[in-house]
Amino acid sequence: MSGREALTRLTGSGSGECGEQDCPNVYRTEKGSFVVQGDLSHVFTPPAGEGLVEIPESVLREAFRALGW
Repeated sequence: MSGREALTRLTGSGSGECGEQDCPNVYRTEKGSFVVQGDLSHVFTPPAGEGLVEIPESVLREAFRALGW
């Protein structure tokens, strides 16, 4: 299985401005890492080919600790 159906959606109820399938959401992969979907930011220009970003759970937990969550 590949694509969105291979992900576990962790956030969003499918209601509101984004509709049933779209932004913003956090998904978990079969490997235990995360895919984050949301509005594009123009705070800086990422390297070519970057958009949706998959990060390890440990990095996300570290960010949460830094935020005091």
